[in-house]
Amino acid sequence: MTHSLDDILDSFEFLDDWEDRYKYLIDLGKELPGLSEAEKCEANKVRGCVSQVWLVTESVPGSSGGPVLTFRGDSDALIVQGLVAIVLATYSGKSAQDILNTDVEAIFSRLGLQEHLTPQRSNGLKSMVGRIRADAEAALASS
Repeated sequence: MTHSLDDILDSFEFLDDWEDRYKYLIDLGKELPGLSEAEKCEANKVRGCVSQVWLVTESVPGSSGGPVLTFRGDSDALIVQGLVAIVLATYSGKSAQDILNTDVEAIFSRLGLQEHLTPQRSNGLKSMVGRIRADAEAALASS
């Protein structure tokens, strides 16, 4: 089961303390369908993450916003898997142009992620976003 970004934002606002938010983050990660072993390959690996993170990008022709991209992801760390779930809820199913126009800093700020993640996890989150943005730029360029 995947959650919408609005559901995740509402849940984060409902949960008062960070221990509960971390538990929710782990639950989000546990609910993500995993990737197959074949998909956990070097080509899908996200560079810059301390934990192992893989992203699979699929692109289909779209309308004026360019191709529509869907993402699937996986990680070998529970909290990072939850961060993958948030990133997927933020970007998957959007046009390449919408992905590039998304103010992800505002979303992460609303969730309070910067203040509560270790520097390594924050860098990994930036790496995931960078990879998705690069995929969106490549999809636009080839459309």
